[in-house]
Amino acid sequence: MIQPQQPYTGQIFQPTQTFSPTAPQPFYGNSFEDEPPLLEELGINFDHIWQKTLTVLHPLKVADGSIMNETDLAGPMVFCLAFGATLLLAGKIQFGYVYGISAIGCLGMFCLLNLMSMTGVSFGCVASVLGYCLLPMILLSSFAVIFSLQGMIGIILTAGIIGWCSFSASKIFISALAMEGQQLLVAYPCALLYGVFALISVF
Repeated sequence: MIQPQQPYTGQIFQPTQTFSPTAPQPFYGNSFEDEPPLLEELGINFDHIWQKTLTVLHPLKVADGSIMNETDLAGPMVFCLAFGATLLLAGKIQFGYVYGISAIGCLGMFCLLNLMSMTGVSFGCVASVLGYCLLPMILLSSFAVIFSLQGMIGIILTAGIIGWCSFSASKIFISALAMEGQQLLVAYPCALLYGVFALISVF
């Protein structure tokens, strides 16, 4: 005879929990309101971009070394694109030359400034300063859209723009790297670099 099955009244064995996992704490907060803006996470500061642009446009203005020593490539990328776009309006498709010459020039200035300065400089800082100081060259390439720069007026205008770019770049470099009394030594290679950009604009 099969005896009727008795219901089980015991408890199921449950192991004791020795590790209590804690939820990972969010870095910025528990809600979307506590998170920083996207531009701040990307390192784009429009106030610093505007101050650097004004420093380049006003060559006699004293450069703030703390702001100029930042690695900011948003403004230089925009200025390189604008320079290539104005060359394109003049019928010159030179985007590859603009970026290639920029990369070689930044590498050369990086090596030169690390040899000249006591503190040293990062490659991003050199690229940022040289890119911001390309802004007057955009004005030159814009003039080349309207009239030819191969006359005497064009030569004078081109020489003035090269001097403007190189003076602004050397001023920023000596203020950011504390290289007092060496502005002419820094301005000479800067003038050679911006002279190549000017040749692209003129011819």
